[in-house]
Amino acid sequence: MGKATGFLEYPREDIVDRDPADRIKDWNEFHHPVPEDKLRRQGARCMDCGVPFCHTGIMVAGVTSGCPINNLIPEWNDAVYRGQWREALDLLHKTNNFPEFTGRVCPAPCEGSCVLGINEPPVTIKNIENAIIERGFAEGWVVPNPPQRRTGKKVAVVGSGPAGLSCADQLNKVGHQVTVYERADRLGGLLMYGIPNMKLEKIDVVERRINILRQEGIEFITNAEVGVNVPVATLQQDFDAIVLCGGATKPRDLLIAGRELPGVHFAMEFLQANTKSLLDSQHQDQRYISAKGKKVVVIGGGDTGTDCVATSLRHGCSQLTQLEIMEQPPEKRAAGNPWPEWPKLYVLDYGQEEAQAVFGRDPRDYCVLTKRFIGDEQGQLKGVQVVSIRWETTEHGGKQPVEVPGSERIIEADLVLLALGYTGPENPLLEQLGVEQDDRSNVRAEHGQFLTNAPGVFAAGDMRRGQSLVVWAINEGRGAARECDRFLMGTTCLP
Repeated sequence: MGKATGFLEYPREDIVDRDPADRIKDWNEFHHPVPEDKLRRQGARCMDCGVPFCHTGIMVAGVTSGCPINNLIPEWNDAVYRGQWREALDLLHKTNNFPEFTGRVCPAPCEGSCVLGINEPPVTIKNIENAIIERGFAEGWVVPNPPQRRTGKKVAVVGSGPAGLSCADQLNKVGHQVTVYERADRLGGLLMYGIPNMKLEKIDVVERRINILRQEGIEFITNAEVGVNVPVATLQQDFDAIVLCGGATKPRDLLIAGRELPGVHFAMEFLQANTKSLLDSQHQDQRYISAKGKKVVVIGGGDTGTDCVATSLRHGCSQLTQLEIMEQPPEKRAAGNPWPEWPKLYVLDYGQEEAQAVFGRDPRDYCVLTKRFIGDEQGQLKGVQVVSIRWETTEHGGKQPVEVPGSERIIEADLVLLALGYTGPENPLLEQLGVEQDDRSNVRAEHGQFLTNAPGVFAAGDMRRGQSLVVWAINEGRGAARECDRFLMGTTCLP
């Protein structure tokens, strides 16, 4: 695929982002469009390797390696290299319902397992993917395509995040009448309120796709929390099947002294309110947690921690620290992290890059354990007591944190954001349906089958597998749609 000698002739050229010091002044997407000649050169780097690991989608050492939705990456890289954009779009849509989402927010495990990445920087797969779908929209190739016939079967999908949307899209394609229930006031779930606008634009990207799905015949109902203001019995009575795609929305807490102090918030409280206020009033309603002029401490890394960093900077925080309990990753693959495992490397994500532009340093402080939150005489948050740790190997070969004597210190803080991940789905709906949960509190349903113990009830996405990537949610939504279709019709043509 690509040019036979392209990987020898062309270096990797990453997308050029807007200047960090400039982009924090607004909430617009921070990527520049990529010129076509550069994209074609990057497509030419695809090696025609004997076994393309980029689209394997397997778990290696507990981390995703390759594309979970098995994108036909070498094929559409070749099409882009040859200037065959319509063919590239058709190939991309064979496996991915929403490449405009994954092309922006996926961490690209495909690139981590690119064969070229063994000894050279990998192909810029993610950038090419996003360019293909945006070319498709610009050329008018992405249009509503409603099914030609209806089966008479009705399916309720609970949750409009990436799992719910991909499931609904697939079921609608084969003619089932699909209704999607979303408890928020806007559609998109995690895509709408969990990811900041500068990383994934809501009107121009998320709502653009939802409008197409609506024109294709999918019904969407907002402000509808099943089990609260929409009775579970209504779904059981009115639909032939139910697919649960509600996500893993219970945040992991940090139950230490001072947790009750005002100013200590879950990351999603901060991010969701910020995006809603931005969309409702451009922040004029003041109905969000502002970091303006505040000393902010973000506890936890990952995408959510980075999003908190970037959002705080756009508010105009006066000081910013991000605490990570783990060790700083190396700049090159460690011996214990070989290809095709996901490369655990020290990199500046967009938020840390912006913080460095503002404060002159990466805001992350590694190997730090938070001991307690400190309040002043008026009961207001004023600081965080922390201690440095080192990770020592136990007699069983595991790792345990050990505090470094004399390293305790206090970090001033007016606002603390807890970005510690999620512990599983919320329970009321599951209890009312009688759905079994596993020992991690996720819905018990076998991957590949997606059927719960409750008759006609399927589950997909984070609600079933736990907190994961958008691309895994799409994988699961598509898989649940396939099995739901088989349940309804006795057979299925869905992939």
